[in-house]
Amino acid sequence: MILTLLRMEFAKIWRLSSVRFGLALLVVFPLLWAYAPGIFEVYGFFLVSGFQVPALSLLSSMQFLLPLLVAISAAELLGTEIANGTLPTILLRPVTRPNWLAAKLIVIAIYPFIMLLVFLLASLAAGIPFGFAGFFGGTGLGEAGLLGQGMLTPGQAFGELLRGYLLAALALIPIGMLALLFTVVFMNAAGGALATLASLIFMQLLVVFPAIEPFLLTTQLNAYAAPGGETAWVVALIALYGALFAALAVVLFERKDF
Repeated sequence: MILTLLRMEFAKIWRLSSVRFGLALLVVFPLLWAYAPGIFEVYGFFLVSGFQVPALSLLSSMQFLLPLLVAISAAELLGTEIANGTLPTILLRPVTRPNWLAAKLIVIAIYPFIMLLVFLLASLAAGIPFGFAGFFGGTGLGEAGLLGQGMLTPGQAFGELLRGYLLAALALIPIGMLALLFTVVFMNAAGGALATLASLIFMQLLVVFPAIEPFLLTTQLNAYAAPGGETAWVVALIALYGALFAALAVVLFERKDF
């Protein structure tokens, strides 16, 4: 039953306009950003390798663009059924509410990995003119940043990119779960997405409180830049947030009266 639900939800998510627009944007964005004339003025460095383009793409989009795309898609996955009035009919089928919502939660958890894979491939394609040979410097996603610590081989550079993009995808999962939770609360896709965005903006303002800053959801959006020794702690916190938001969404949805 759960496999059937997953196939249905994956089919639904590819039909969402927000998903199609978001993936198209992620394909075009690296090409525009890598060759923008003001890169040095903003970031203070020149690209010397194609392996640095994915880092530049991630650095410039992780704090706002990527969370926004995930939040909108997650909210729309449930919100379209609410808006079209098909939700009560769907729930008449022989499937429990928790199982039905769990299928959506699983799809939302997988979607950031698909999205970041597309983003990584598009960024690498945009970096082809710079080449992918070994170079002096860093990818921007390793512990040494863009300056590096001497010669970086293609294998080492690609490994840093994979690690950074995997951690970035993990950090986006709680954003999707939070968006679905708010959509359940407001029973509206726009309300769910806007509430998620407002929560992220509010959390960013809380950086003035050093005691709670490491625990903020927005702080975990920088997981891709976390030193190797802190990765386990960051991943554990991301998993905790994701599980908490998912559990709350299931509990609240079970109590909704349709």
